[in-house]
Amino acid sequence: MVTLADLRAELDTVDEQLISVIARRQALVAQIGEIKRAAGRQLRDFKREREVIEHVRDAAASQGLDPNLGESLMRALIDASLTTQEQQGLSAHAAGDGLCALVIGGNGRMGRWFSAFLEQQGYQVQVQDPSGVPPGLQAWDGDVADHHDLVVVAAPLGATNAILQRLSTQAIRGVVLEIGSIKAPLKPGIEALQASGIAVASLHPLFGPMVNLLAGKHLILCDLGSARANALARSLFAPTLATISEVALDEHDRLMAWILALSHLSNLTFAHALSSSGLDPQTLKRCASSTFERQSAIATDVVQESAQLYFEIQRLNDHNAPVRQALAEALSEYSEAIEQNDVHAFARLMGGSVDFMRALA
Repeated sequence: MVTLADLRAELDTVDEQLISVIARRQALVAQIGEIKRAAGRQLRDFKREREVIEHVRDAAASQGLDPNLGESLMRALIDASLTTQEQQGLSAHAAGDGLCALVIGGNGRMGRWFSAFLEQQGYQVQVQDPSGVPPGLQAWDGDVADHHDLVVVAAPLGATNAILQRLSTQAIRGVVLEIGSIKAPLKPGIEALQASGIAVASLHPLFGPMVNLLAGKHLILCDLGSARANALARSLFAPTLATISEVALDEHDRLMAWILALSHLSNLTFAHALSSSGLDPQTLKRCASSTFERQSAIATDVVQESAQLYFEIQRLNDHNAPVRQALAEALSEYSEAIEQNDVHAFARLMGGSVDFMRALA
């Protein structure tokens, strides 16, 4: 007679076989990536991805399984495959071979991300950070040396301008790359670098330090007039699947007021209101709707980010006041429609956003 222990042991064996099959798939993906790079082809092929997903949905259905399960598994494997190919592409690109990079603020979360990202491209990475140096990296004290080909300023936003101004007094032959999420407070430092003839680029990665795969991720490049610096900034991400959009420096903060400040504040207020409800989180979890689950997941990520950074994003951007006012007015308009028992006004508010949000989706 088959026992529960026998079935569990067999299940463990099947799980091990699944992992072996996935490992074989990843090995095939690595070979495909090498062929694509040799042929100069793009890593991502959306037509092929669609074909693979449709094939797996059909295969799942033929085995009596939910096609959505097959698609979910395959999308996870595709993301893993893209990550493998992207990392191999960075190493093969070897943009930093023989070059040295200094990451100021390299012990912070984005500093660590950039340090690992540059190392993967062959840069010899050194770190300058009063809080210490990540394991495996070399500390650098003092001024930028002649052998630094790239200086990435990944320090807290409130300290970045002073760092840029300090760098402007040094004889830097390499490129300075700042990655601040708000640009107006950094303009004095940027202008000081420009006045000193130092090549400087302004980049804003619109993703967090937990990101492994850059497919679908966005970066903003503000052209500061240095073709050399811009080219280097773009070359760092050329082997990846990230998208770089160019935005004027003076336009950047107005966009970020609506993209960052609004989304952060909406999720922060959602989390604050919910945590003030006095309700049991486990009860909410058991009774959650799909919308509540999605919103809660985003808000959970947001409240665990750096309070200092998120405060600076709210406080240092002069374009944020109209955003806060628009958020307050939107809540007021919906509240009034509800209190007045006016379903038509409520529907008008919802309907008035449909076309815009569809275009954004």
